[in-house]
Amino acid sequence: MDLKDYITDVPDYPVKGVIFKDITTLWKDPKALKQSTDLLVDHYKDQKIDKVVAAEARGFILGAPMAYGLNAGFVPIRKPKKLPRESITATYELEYGSDTLAVHKDAIAPGEKVLIVDDLIATGGTCRAIARLVNKLKGDIIGYCFLVELEFLHGRDKIKDYDIFSLIKY
Repeated sequence: MDLKDYITDVPDYPVKGVIFKDITTLWKDPKALKQSTDLLVDHYKDQKIDKVVAAEARGFILGAPMAYGLNAGFVPIRKPKKLPRESITATYELEYGSDTLAVHKDAIAPGEKVLIVDDLIATGGTCRAIARLVNKLKGDIIGYCFLVELEFLHGRDKIKDYDIFSLIKY
């Protein structure tokens, strides 16, 4: 099964000239969803991951089943004021402005092995912000895992100090 066959190109979204890679068409297919999740879990099954960390919202779709498959805990990274207990934040730059992510202060214990998961890596800004949060909590980042990597945007250059695995590359 070629998983690229299940991803739909949407021209001129969100702005003219961009070809958006819609992975919801992969996720709606039970076989493609299972195969992609299994392949990602298999890549890390021998690494004894303690926590899988993923940012809302699409990262949750991969992160929670991967945590289950790896017998690890799941840590959600959210927008500020979405977490009910004391949290820490990291702000990062976007093409047109900035954004902030938050995690509960007690989500990761010092020394826990952490896998950062997201649906897609583009420019790498979100990834760096998540790494800052994990580092503040003294977690040990094992690597980054992505369903899709847009190589032409060079996002991996921003996280090159870590192991990076992406299943589908464009």
